[in-house]
Amino acid sequence: MRGISVVGRVINTRKLTQLSSLSSSLIRTKTLASSYSSPSPPSSSLTHPNASFHFPQFSYRNYCSSGPSNIVLVESEEQFTSSLSKVKDNSQPAIYYFTAVWCPPCKLLSPLIGQLSEKYPHVTTYKIDIDHKELENVLRDLDINSVPTLHFFHKGEKASEVVGADLQRIKDTMENLYK
Repeated sequence: MRGISVVGRVINTRKLTQLSSLSSSLIRTKTLASSYSSPSPPSSSLTHPNASFHFPQFSYRNYCSSGPSNIVLVESEEQFTSSLSKVKDNSQPAIYYFTAVWCPPCKLLSPLIGQLSEKYPHVTTYKIDIDHKELENVLRDLDINSVPTLHFFHKGEKASEVVGADLQRIKDTMENLYK
């Protein structure tokens, strides 16, 4: 009987150690997540001493920040309507990029959008987070059912649409429309 209680204590000690490691990791992850508003992510990595895997440190909201000056965040129906009128009336080249914070393909696409906005500074990219409640009517009217979705405007008209993170198609579309 005494041997069983010693084994039970060893197992319980291991469980406590695992729980402690897990809670420590969760605290670090929560700390990382709470720092999402920082303008640039730290260059170090978050690793747990007992873990064989690696958590890269990054900012969850960085891909939604304004970035280059020709990327504009649209957070209301009024802003969307105003920007669309300006694009159509002035025949300005523009991209409407519908995205979401929780969307993995959007996170994949975000760096490319930043690079392309630098390559094509004359093209304004309007970034629209679909989770803004003020934009529900716009999203319904435009039939936005998937993210990422990009609408490309050329000479005041919608010239193309890309649904999904098709990086090559996005590059090709921009090259064809905005070169």
